[in-house]
Amino acid sequence: MNVGPLDTVSQPPIRRTTFNIVAESSDWIVVEKPPFMEVHPSKPNGKPTLWDGLRHLLAYEIVNGGQVSIINRLDRETSGLTLVAKHRDAARAFCQEMEARRISKEYLALVWGWPERDDFEVEAGILRQGSRQFSRIHLKQMVHPEGARAFTRFRVERRFTLKTSAGERFALIRAFPHTGRMHQIRVHLGHAGHAVVGDKIYGPDEGCYLEFIQTGWTPSLASRLLLPRHALHSAALAIPSCGLAWHSSLPSDLVAWSEQDF
Repeated sequence: MNVGPLDTVSQPPIRRTTFNIVAESSDWIVVEKPPFMEVHPSKPNGKPTLWDGLRHLLAYEIVNGGQVSIINRLDRETSGLTLVAKHRDAARAFCQEMEARRISKEYLALVWGWPERDDFEVEAGILRQGSRQFSRIHLKQMVHPEGARAFTRFRVERRFTLKTSAGERFALIRAFPHTGRMHQIRVHLGHAGHAVVGDKIYGPDEGCYLEFIQTGWTPSLASRLLLPRHALHSAALAIPSCGLAWHSSLPSDLVAWSEQDF
């Protein structure tokens, strides 16, 4: 099955009610997931998910034997590029590429502080925190010598200052994950001392996550986290063996925050 660029319709992003279409072919579709949208349903009668929207968009293909297979899952608060296979053969081909680490990914993140170097790497194993010590958050990951191998390259794109109540120095960083562990970029940036702005779990205090679960977004949380979501964006996907590549700019909410004048 050919999942290359043949029979591809590529276009500027089209504004939909829930997400933008970046590019599409008879085998796949790439969309920009907005922040705060779950990828898959997590409970009956919950809020609309990306999967729900894609099933509506691809209803014709599904009726004719197609399916919706989301290849790269993003966390609820993470925005950006999501690759979706339209049928079983495409899904199988993309999963094989993913398992062989032949799908490259890039993310943009706004982080606390200025890294010492413009280019740096973090190679540190990751495992679930609760498997080695008490953890108040079941899904929280941690760096640990017994963890699964994880490696991320980082490059500083821009350094800037904002006179906030919680700090002044921030940076825009491009991340290149070479492995795909859960929360890898957020864990590695936190481990490097430059947590993602707005990160309720790996930011200044994991208690922010527990507080948010109880109270929702409050002025108190805003003063500590600065953003209502973690500032992480899936900015590029590429499958060189298929001649495919897609790019997405930093979204408007993160641009507006990083360029504001306090």
